Amino acid sequence: MTTDTYTGGLDGAVIAVAGAGGPAGRAVLQRLARAGSHVVAADADPERLAEAVDAARYDAGGADITGEIVDLLDLEATQDWAGRIEKDHGRVDGLVHLVGGWRGSASFPETELADWDVLHKLLIRTVQNTSLAFHDGLMRSPGGRYVLISAAGASKPTAGNAAYAAAKAAAEAWTLALGDSFRKLGGPDGPTAAATVLVIKALVHDGLRAERPQSTFAGFTDVRDLADAIADVWNGTAAQVNGTRQWLTPQP
Repeated sequence: MTTDTYTGGLDGAVIAVAGAGGPAGRAVLQRLARAGSHVVAADADPERLAEAVDAARYDAGGADITGEIVDLLDLEATQDWAGRIEKDHGRVDGLVHLVGGWRGSASFPETELADWDVLHKLLIRTVQNTSLAFHDGLMRSPGGRYVLISAAGASKPTAGNAAYAAAKAAAEAWTLALGDSFRKLGGPDGPTAAATVLVIKALVHDGLRAERPQSTFAGFTDVRDLADAIADVWNGTAAQVNGTRQWLTPQP
């Protein structure tokens, strides 16, 4: 079990990363582990999760990174996951939400409402379940943080991205409501935990650059820069971070 001397920041923090199986997950796991955090990764895909955890652990010099298959669409399973982390480590100091997904259409009339059903589960339900499951644990931490990765399209929806933009906007609203709970429960001294939204246009990584060498990826955020921005969330006070939307791409 982790000792109880943690007072904030990344060194010694216990951080859960949801949707950790992709390139962004690997970068975030590595960045947090290198900063001295105990990182607990979750994903629905066993193979992707194992690859991400092994790669990040190797890149970070054998750092403390573990992985667990969790159905984040199941509130009880998500609550069990949060409870196990707190039981095993003595506390939980962060939840980074990386669960993604995209559906779009050529035009607004061609929108498939089935896409909304998929995106509601991936982009909204997982936010609802993780925020509800980790709320109390983050409140008990001296450095609790909930970090959502969102998209610029939520602020400026396009005709072919109606379902995606609406889902992202809903996830942002839910996260900011979580931040309001932290604010209210913090009392006159201010919040002790914080919820924040990091806004990107899209993500790029070395593999994608190799596949599309002619692309400039204008406005995209490199997964390593995203990982740095996530790590920076722990550098501010809860009052400074809570309820904010931080833009990692030009604001439309």
